[in-house]
Amino acid sequence: MLEGNNNLEQCLKCNLCTLVCPMMEVNPDYPGPKKAGPDGERYRLKDPAFFDYALKYCLNCKRCEVACPSDVHIGDMIQTARILYGSQAKRKGLRGLRDWTLASTDLVGSLASPFAPIVNGTLKLKPVKSVMDSVLAVDKHRTFPKYSAKKFVNWFRRQDQSSFSKFVSYFHGCYVNYNYPALGQAFVKVMNSAGYGVHLLEKEKCCGVALMSNGFADKARRQGEVNLASIRKAVAAGEVVLTTSSTCTFTMRDEYPDVLGLTNGDVRDSLMLSTKWLYEKISAGELKLKFRKNFSKKVIYHTACHMQKMGWQVYSIALLNLIPGVELTVLDQNCCGIAGTFGFKKENYPFSQQIGSKLFEDIRRSATPDAVVSTDCETCKWQIEMSTGMKVLNPIEIIAEALDR
Repeated sequence: MLEGNNNLEQCLKCNLCTLVCPMMEVNPDYPGPKKAGPDGERYRLKDPAFFDYALKYCLNCKRCEVACPSDVHIGDMIQTARILYGSQAKRKGLRGLRDWTLASTDLVGSLASPFAPIVNGTLKLKPVKSVMDSVLAVDKHRTFPKYSAKKFVNWFRRQDQSSFSKFVSYFHGCYVNYNYPALGQAFVKVMNSAGYGVHLLEKEKCCGVALMSNGFADKARRQGEVNLASIRKAVAAGEVVLTTSSTCTFTMRDEYPDVLGLTNGDVRDSLMLSTKWLYEKISAGELKLKFRKNFSKKVIYHTACHMQKMGWQVYSIALLNLIPGVELTVLDQNCCGIAGTFGFKKENYPFSQQIGSKLFEDIRRSATPDAVVSTDCETCKWQIEMSTGMKVLNPIEIIAEALDR
């Protein structure tokens, strides 16, 4: 864990972070990022046992860090405090089981995938939702992402990539593997069309973001070590490691060192979102993508919070604008409110929906019957689809759909 890297004394107390915090608008019990972050850190440095129970309300959206003129690591302070001192406030019993289940994405995915039709159907039943609500405190109004009966890695094993002379490595993430293989398939299609074969990492674990937010930092650290070892092998072989999830990317690039204390400086710049890599290659004239002349799609783009923190939404937006026939609307950046597993919990669900209401209204105002929403974050996809009824696609899916092969 990082010690002495919290730069709290650079805080100007300007309160810009409180102005952009989505939780403060809907929850009077949350004191805000300045008080929970730099101000609270001073207490914690004096008394390591000090723990502010309101830290649990932080979404870790990083909007406070984007707004901070002094580059104070406000969100990292709060995340680190939750990990170091949060054991006092950890829920036991059934709610502890809930948090562990929500955080164990690889385990739950591997168990659910072989029985996907049964699991998906069961999770829709009102009696099941009511039991989960009353016993596990998983809100009955929340829609779960569907599981896929066929994992992405199984599909990929049947794809012949031997004809390519250039390769990229792909960190697909647990969502692509267990829930939405179509995104991974679209990624392979785009890379192959660009003249690159695809390799999967030697070993891959969930990036660990759900584990961190639910208090299982030690397991997140172990999984991060596995991922970094595989990323290093891919980079040593001369390959860049690409992703299709803004949150997975942000977690491995920034939260591994800043929150988990994992060193990644040797490979950090070789790990990036696929839209950034594609746009830079196209801009440098190193590759071209050929699009269908008759392609037409109205797209409403939502910038995910972690995407904004990295500043990489410009690449996804620019790529979408390169596609002839795409009519693109870019929304103002508003948090969707789900914050990973946060919005699944009964005690958080009302805050989650209130925070996302601005975004939902913006989408409805921009929507037409033939429009789709696009975002680089899978949990934003879940929240938007559930709350607006709109179809949500990753930019890579739209690019793959528009390709002329």
